[in-house]
Amino acid sequence: MRQFIKTTQIAFLALIAITLQGCYSFTGAAIDPNVKTVSVAFFQNYAPVAQVTLSQEFTESLKDIFISQTNLTLIKENGDLHFEGAITRYEAVPLAIQGNEQAAQTRLNITVDVKFTNRIDPTQNFEKSFTQFEDFESNQTLTAVESALIEAVNEKLTQDIFNASVGNW
Repeated sequence: MRQFIKTTQIAFLALIAITLQGCYSFTGAAIDPNVKTVSVAFFQNYAPVAQVTLSQEFTESLKDIFISQTNLTLIKENGDLHFEGAITRYEAVPLAIQGNEQAAQTRLNITVDVKFTNRIDPTQNFEKSFTQFEDFESNQTLTAVESALIEAVNEKLTQDIFNASVGNW
């Protein structure tokens, strides 16, 4: 009897897994099974002051999230899902002003304008801005912590973009 219950449970779990596999991945992505490819155009940097490699790093981060969290094939252009846009803001602003009028922390803000095209389901298309930030102690210079901050902000931005485009539960 126990063996029968165990076998039934395994069969039930396998059936659920097969059913969910068609549309959902366990990363939270809801991707139509007809979507096979993704393309990411180079995101130009139009922010007045920004680190030289920011465009390349952001573009690669966006590609990486789709490679690592989906089964989609990355192609150069005209993917079933396509991303393009630009970096429009990159600024360090003081936070938490102390009694001596010195900032205790500084915040690095990055904004990216994104145009998302879903060639399989155009109702999912959007154009919107995404902004994320990372704070650092003001006794540190931006150049000393910039690489780590950019990596952290890019991770947040790309996760937001991923969620907005394919994470529509």
